[in-house]
Amino acid sequence: MAKRQVVEAFDRTIQDITGVALPFGGKIMVMGGDFRQVLPVVRRGTRAQIVDSSLRMSPLWSSIIKLWLTINMRALTDPWFSNFLLQVGDGLKKQWTEVLFASPMIWSESDYIISRAILSTKNDSVDAINDYMIDRFHGEERIYYSIDEAIDDKNGFYPLEFLNSISVSGLPPHYLRLKVGCPIILLWNTDPANGLCNDTRLICKSFQQNVIDAEIAVGQHAG
Repeated sequence: MAKRQVVEAFDRTIQDITGVALPFGGKIMVMGGDFRQVLPVVRRGTRAQIVDSSLRMSPLWSSIIKLWLTINMRALTDPWFSNFLLQVGDGLKKQWTEVLFASPMIWSESDYIISRAILSTKNDSVDAINDYMIDRFHGEERIYYSIDEAIDDKNGFYPLEFLNSISVSGLPPHYLRLKVGCPIILLWNTDPANGLCNDTRLICKSFQQNVIDAEIAVGQHAG
């Protein structure tokens, strides 16, 4: 959301320091954020002023696009990068888990398992990877099921099977597969004072009928 004038001023500063009349003084710049998603804020600005302040209108835009294309094309052709490209199907799960998580024999170390993660843009891929990882853990498996019901559904338009099949972002699935030693993430702010907040990462230690015993794995409350 930075205005293009900020980037242009930085470009001129780098060129003055290096004495090289190339974009950013010939240095490679890594920019974070999605500059295509939200326009910069111009107080009381007209539509034309807001668009004019965006990075897209800067003379540097062509240089930035060339750099972006160069990096992405390298990712498609460089053997080192291609080792970490997502492949559709079962090969995805095996390739990523074996590269990042190695052998299940060392997963008992909390620091090891918590310091790694696989990111995906689709819930289906996340569920598939989770199921594959749970299968690789040793020990007894426990499955916990949710209890779903529709409020004021007097005519029965939403059968239980339909509710159980819904999988939306931000909500856990109908069933939760766990084994001792596997990591889990808390979704609610249950006890912030004691470190139990949304996104807190924990390690399963044992199971009871309706209770999961877990240990906080990161932060000042770890352990």
